[in-house]
Amino acid sequence: MSSVPTLGVVMPVYNEGDWVRRSVEALHRAAERADLELDVLVVDDGSTGDHPRVLDDLADRGDIRLLRQENAGRLAARSAGLAALDHDYVLLLDARVILHPDSLVTLVERLSEAPDSVWNAHVDVVSRGNPWAAFWAGITKVGWRAYFANPRRLTFGTEDFDRYPKGTGAFAAPRRALLDAAGDFSSLYEDARFASDDTKLLRNVAASHRIGLDPGFSVDYHGRDSAGRWAKQVLFRGTTFVDGYVGTPRRAAMLLAALGLAVPAGLVVAWRAPRVAAAAAVAAPVAAGVAAAASGATAREAGWVGVLLWPFTLIFGTGFVRGLVMALRGARRR
Repeated sequence: MSSVPTLGVVMPVYNEGDWVRRSVEALHRAAERADLELDVLVVDDGSTGDHPRVLDDLADRGDIRLLRQENAGRLAARSAGLAALDHDYVLLLDARVILHPDSLVTLVERLSEAPDSVWNAHVDVVSRGNPWAAFWAGITKVGWRAYFANPRRLTFGTEDFDRYPKGTGAFAAPRRALLDAAGDFSSLYEDARFASDDTKLLRNVAASHRIGLDPGFSVDYHGRDSAGRWAKQVLFRGTTFVDGYVGTPRRAAMLLAALGLAVPAGLVVAWRAPRVAAAAAVAAPVAAGVAAAASGATAREAGWVGVLLWPFTLIFGTGFVRGLVMALRGARRR
């Protein structure tokens, strides 16, 4: 039997269909290899259509426990799941995340060394046949090149928080640390569905626990597989980025004002120097692809970073502006 009595698992889902079954089955296989007891709580955040039936089937088989709520967003769903569990240690897991077979073996080994340690999984984005996922794989390696250029076991804290990958898609921590982090959480937005459900929460965790990365504790992430779904995700991420990184309504106002000046100025420059603007428009995707390759991306991932850079910039920027406006509205109504 593992040194961990029982691993509690919280999985928030909204219209994820068969991905939930695939993720849960991989989770149970990994737990069996690690000789680990599980208590898997799936929180249905108001799924519609045939999606609830998939969850009912899993619950009937005894693979999960099921908690349902009206659609309130991933942050609320995770918080409800944490409150409903009573285990000392918890794994936060998303439905599109598939644990590697020996991932929990590694986690149990790390917890035998330090029972209260915190671990973020090493995430491999599955991109074969999926250019939209290939883009995400490449662009995240640029942002977190300090790790992906040389994946290795390490820990980080608040001082280097932004240099390393982290997210609530596959994150293991003491339940008390997660509850305390959620209790200290505040969003710039009135609508919690747009709240930063990972960056802000995990920054709070890092204030009390160093966060570990270990390539042995690893998962596959299956990204969105169509242009429309990818665009929706990018728009959403642009909005949550504001909540996770801007910090205050005052900063949001300053950024919005700066954008109001910078965008017209950029258009004027492009009109007066069209050749320079065209050259820059071509050079930027090339530079982005080169940066991705230098950060550990495959040639295919780097190529799609270049191809999709401008659509990403436009859609993410739209979401970012939406977030700034929402932050100001939230401040005025408080």
